[in-house]
Amino acid sequence: MPPDTSTTPADSAAQERKRGLKLIGFILPYLWPSQKDAGWVRRRVVGAVLFLLAAKGVTLATPYIYKLAVDALSGEADAQALLLPLGAVALTVAYGVARFMASGLAEARNALFVPVRTRALKGMALETFVHMHNLSLRYHLGRRTGALSRIIERGVKAVEFVLSFLLFSIVPLILELLFVLGIFALAFDWRYACVLALTIVLYVTFTLKLTEWRVQVRRLMNDADQNANQRAIDSLLNFETVKFFAAEEWETRRYETAMDDYARASIKTEYSLSFLNAGQAFIITLGLGTVMVMAAMEVTAGTLSVGDFVMVQAYMIQITTPLNFLGSVYRNIRQGLTDMGEMFDLLNQPPEISDTPGALPLVVEGGAVEFRDVKFHYFPERPILKGLDMRVPAGGSVALVGASGAGKSTIGRLIFRFYDVTGGAIRIDGQDLRDVTQDSIHKAIGVVPQDTVLFNDTIGYNIAYGRPGASQAQIEAAAKAAHIDTFIESLPDGYDTQVGERGLKLSGGEKQRVGIARTILKNPPILLLDEATSALDTQTEQEIQRALKAVGQGRTVISIAHRLSTIVEADEIIVLDAGQVVERGHHHALLARGGQYAAMWARQSAEDQADEQKETSVET
Repeated sequence: MPPDTSTTPADSAAQERKRGLKLIGFILPYLWPSQKDAGWVRRRVVGAVLFLLAAKGVTLATPYIYKLAVDALSGEADAQALLLPLGAVALTVAYGVARFMASGLAEARNALFVPVRTRALKGMALETFVHMHNLSLRYHLGRRTGALSRIIERGVKAVEFVLSFLLFSIVPLILELLFVLGIFALAFDWRYACVLALTIVLYVTFTLKLTEWRVQVRRLMNDADQNANQRAIDSLLNFETVKFFAAEEWETRRYETAMDDYARASIKTEYSLSFLNAGQAFIITLGLGTVMVMAAMEVTAGTLSVGDFVMVQAYMIQITTPLNFLGSVYRNIRQGLTDMGEMFDLLNQPPEISDTPGALPLVVEGGAVEFRDVKFHYFPERPILKGLDMRVPAGGSVALVGASGAGKSTIGRLIFRFYDVTGGAIRIDGQDLRDVTQDSIHKAIGVVPQDTVLFNDTIGYNIAYGRPGASQAQIEAAAKAAHIDTFIESLPDGYDTQVGERGLKLSGGEKQRVGIARTILKNPPILLLDEATSALDTQTEQEIQRALKAVGQGRTVISIAHRLSTIVEADEIIVLDAGQVVERGHHHALLARGGQYAAMWARQSAEDQADEQKETSVET
């Protein structure tokens, strides 16, 4: 849903804060899980907090020890001499020990918290990964893969930052500032506390206001970064197409344009950061200078000791670091929340197709598939299927043919339940697909697509993908059934041969055979052939057709075909036109009818004869 453009900047800021609180609420369960088996997480969090408090206590005591040492060295330590008879040497040693303890306790805190943070990141990454696979095909077809991967990458990194600094920076910083204010009010007077409080308020207000603006700048930079990354990925994935059209210069200009947009946004981000840092430094320096002048005047008047002057300076410098840290932490948390927001938008994206409550696994007895008055549209104004009736008996075969846009591929997607029908029902062995689990549907159906896409791994891995955990003997048997075993064994690395990204190191026929072997290993009762040979040459097509025929034995087979010669032996051929059945029957019966199928057959036969004549003339 598009944003409401009528909202004011104040409303937008309020919405951002509300969203930030929701995101923080999403993270907190990872710090304090409710699972009984995660008690160790709670113990580590408690331990880390205790170490944190101990480190802050030592840190707050360090300037006072420093003051005592200075007073002892300057001869103004009479009051402390009774308590610390060893004098300046002991105080100096105590000061060094205190600084070491503060650092050591902080490192111990980090060591305790690392497993908690790692567990949270793993959980977040897994949750995102699983959710992405649960989203609908429609969502993935509409998303840019490069931008999606960048959103997830930045989101997970942002979670790591926010998890660490939310617990160990923001809350401890607030406590430290409050304690220092109390020390100033008690050890000196209210004027020092007021100056310190005013400095903190000015600093925090300036930081928050400017950071709110910088978040918008950061978002523009992220968008430009995603666009540039997506253009690079698109260009590299289509490497061959770029070469075919000698479009390297065009692609370079497109990428350069995207990088120019990113560079401008990045420069604006850095300029705004420099202005923020300069403003913060000015406010801190002004507060420090004011307090130091006040203390110097009282030391001159004899109302404060030199040690008091040093202590004022030490406390001011001590809070300067966390205040600077506050600016950095807040900026990064806000930017992190922005990055996380896009990732959580993905997590909040509901799956279009989900299992109904109480859905049971599909029970396949024979594999009969039935379409009863099926209607479907991607958009209401453009219906795709208009009341399709079709039945494939168990172990039978049906072929779907028709012009592009007739609805053939849509039928394949509906059988796999990538989409739900908008009317009618699809049943397998009498069970409505909407009443059974998606996982069981996917396990029951094997698909051989027109363009088999392989993982960037070995041939063996890609075949074994059909049945995780399959033995080497089962993998080799599947390869033999797909008539690719001889080719694999001829390779130097055999089944360990890397196929490259999307299988680009293999030819179209080789990829298709690997895909068939993968489906054979899956051993599904229902087989969907989605124009499995239309992109291959005649000889390769004939070889793969023999493999597919063997694969289809004893299975229910639904073929979506472009080349009619591949489906002449189907039990029934259904001719589709504009989402409706216009003809159905056996191959010879359809030819005898002299309708659309006969016209398509005649046209393809003429094209095949013309191709054969061209090949013959070239050979002679």
